[in-house]
Amino acid sequence: MSDWDKDIEILALRHQIAVLQRQLGDTRMRFNPADRALLTALLHPLPRQILHRLRLLARPDTILRWHRDLIRRRHARMSRPKRPGRPRTIRSVRVLVLRLAKENPSWGYRRIHGELLVLGVKVAASTVWQILTDAGTDPAPQRASSTWAQFLRSQADVLLACDFFETVTLTGTRMYVLVAIEHAQRRIHILGATPHPTAAWVTQAVRNLVMDLQDAGRRARFLIRDRDGKFPQLFDVILADAGIEIVLSGVQMPRMNSIVERWVQTCRHELLDRVLIWNQRHLLHALHEYEQFYNNHRPHQGIANARPLQPLPQPITEPAQIGQLAMNRPGFGRDSLLGSGNQTGQVA
Repeated sequence: MSDWDKDIEILALRHQIAVLQRQLGDTRMRFNPADRALLTALLHPLPRQILHRLRLLARPDTILRWHRDLIRRRHARMSRPKRPGRPRTIRSVRVLVLRLAKENPSWGYRRIHGELLVLGVKVAASTVWQILTDAGTDPAPQRASSTWAQFLRSQADVLLACDFFETVTLTGTRMYVLVAIEHAQRRIHILGATPHPTAAWVTQAVRNLVMDLQDAGRRARFLIRDRDGKFPQLFDVILADAGIEIVLSGVQMPRMNSIVERWVQTCRHELLDRVLIWNQRHLLHALHEYEQFYNNHRPHQGIANARPLQPLPQPITEPAQIGQLAMNRPGFGRDSLLGSGNQTGQVA
C-alpha cells in the first residue's frame, strides 16, 4: 500500500474508534488476555508522549500497566518452585516421631521434640506437632491410661498367666490340667492334672509354682487368670504373700489371656490330638515330656524363634557342614506314645 492509502486507512480507523467511544459513553471496554498481550507488544516500545497522541480504546497508562503485569507474571512463573510449600520432613524422622509417641503415650510434642534434640535430630517443635496431627495422634495428649496390649508389653518380664483346660482319657474320665506360662520367656509350667480340681489341690499347685519360680530366680509381679470358680480365694492369698498381684480377665474375653490360651491350642494340636491318653499317670507323663520339649527345643515366634531355656545356636556358615547335614531323631520316651510327628530333630 502507498503512504496515501495508509493515511486514508488510519483516518478511517480513528473515525470508527471515535464513533465507538461515542456510542459506548461511560461503559468500559473489556479486553481479553490475548487482546491485552497484542496491544502491549505493539505499543509499549513507543514513548509516552506519542501514546498520548494516539486514539486508543484504552488509556496509555493502562497499556503500560498491562505490560508491567505481563513481565511480573512471567518472572513469578519462572521463579516459582517446582514443589510449592516447605519441603516435606524426611521419612525416617517422621517414623521416629510416631514411634516415640506410640511407645510413650504420655509424651506431648514438646517432650518428643526434646528427645529428638538429645538424639541429635534437629527439627522444629511445630514440625513434630504437624507430624502427630497428620497421623491422627493428639500432639498434646492426656493419654494417662494405657491399653491392655501396652500393659502386656510393658510388664512382660514380670508377667505370668495361668489357666485350666480339659481333656478326656480313653476310659471317658475328664481330666483338668492347670498350666502357667511366663510371658517374657514363654516358659511353660505344668502344675498338675486331676479329675477333681479341689481347692486343696489348686492351692498346693500354686505353692509349687511359687517355689519353682523362687528356685529358678524368676521374679513376677502379676498373674493373669480368668474368673473360673476352680480358683479358690486361698489361691490369690498365696500369690499375694509372694508379691504377685492377680489380674482378672474380662468375662468371656479369652483374648485378655491370649498367650496361655494360644499355648493350650498348641498343646492340643501337637500332643493331645495325636496321643491316646490312658489315665492320669500317662497324661502327666506325656505333658511333662512335652513341657521339656516346649521349653528346651521348640522355637517360638513371639521371642524371635528362640527357645525359653536355651538360646539359639550359632548359625552354620561352613559350606562343607551345610552340604553334609545328618539328622538324629531321639524320641520322648517309650511310654509316652507321642509318635514320630512330635520328635525333635538335632543336627549332628
